[in-house]
Amino acid sequence: MESPGAKRAGAGGRPCQGLYYAPEGERPRVAMIATHYQIDFSEHYLADMMAERGIGFLGWNTRFRGYEPLFTLDHAVVDIGVGVRWLREVAGVEQVVLLGNSGGGSLMAAYQAQAVEPVIQGARDLAPAPGLDDLSAGDGFVSVAAHLGRPDVLTAWMDASVVDEDDPTQTDPQLDLFNPDNGPPFTAEFVARYRAAQVERNHRITAWAEKELSRVTAAGYFDRHFSVSRTWADPRMVDPTLEPTNRPPGRCYRGSTEVANRGDRGIGGETTLRNWLNMWSLSQSQCRAESHLAKVRVPSLVINADADCGVFPSDADSIYDAIGTKDKRRVDLPGDHYFLEPAGARDGVADLIAQWVAEHFDTNPVR
Repeated sequence: MESPGAKRAGAGGRPCQGLYYAPEGERPRVAMIATHYQIDFSEHYLADMMAERGIGFLGWNTRFRGYEPLFTLDHAVVDIGVGVRWLREVAGVEQVVLLGNSGGGSLMAAYQAQAVEPVIQGARDLAPAPGLDDLSAGDGFVSVAAHLGRPDVLTAWMDASVVDEDDPTQTDPQLDLFNPDNGPPFTAEFVARYRAAQVERNHRITAWAEKELSRVTAAGYFDRHFSVSRTWADPRMVDPTLEPTNRPPGRCYRGSTEVANRGDRGIGGETTLRNWLNMWSLSQSQCRAESHLAKVRVPSLVINADADCGVFPSDADSIYDAIGTKDKRRVDLPGDHYFLEPAGARDGVADLIAQWVAEHFDTNPVR
């Protein structure tokens, strides 16, 4: 589909696209829509499973799929709105449930907040996206293995020991998670110093990005790229005694935490000055979920994966607490971040969601 302000590309690509899953020969009354900041959700692992349980599922991508450095929240929520309207007006769905999975949790919360009480501003130096004040709100909200937003999760994972952003080998040994003199186990005093240094690192990059953006724009340029290294270094990834769960110790989504942290792939690793300010900055980004979740006043379900090595029970607790409705439920289920293990974990998630949907909406199909 095209989107307000975004037409079909010359080569033929459309800014928004996805796949819709539904039981053959039936028109579901209820459907879910799942979207991420930049990951392709068109083939989401829950899609077939929800359709098998009589619930439609639209795995939906915005214009930013695979192209995160250009992300702006106002355009993304407009693109999500295109998918929601398609469900209602084309697929004939009566109730739409927003699925906020992983990074999509804060994104879908922002969508719902904007739909019910407009709060999102246009990106720096740009007019707000066309259609930003004309969104169709969701009727339910489901959070699965989600965190509180791009700035929050990046900061929680940032290596606090980095002292030179241009040379990731330069570190403060007193803040190095992988210096055996510091642990694990880590003391409460070390963790407090480490967390404060993570926040300071985020603010330091923001201050540099704002100053650098002023410099390059004064020279006639719009933006510039830069990299952020060492972003697999949450103390909980190294010390399993911190917020104990069933997660494997010393592991992150890319394997060994120590190896991944010195690798070349991490969240926020490839960014631009404007993208940092729009998406990753604690002080500037609108991609933080807490204020958006307060405006989620529809029935809500929060699911935590009990062996997730990157999202933790406190994330689910914070999301649950921030959601603005009293009709909300929080559940822990066995599984890693993607519910690949243990066997049957994904069926457990799909069964729970289907049961919760049936408790809140009419799921009898239109035949």
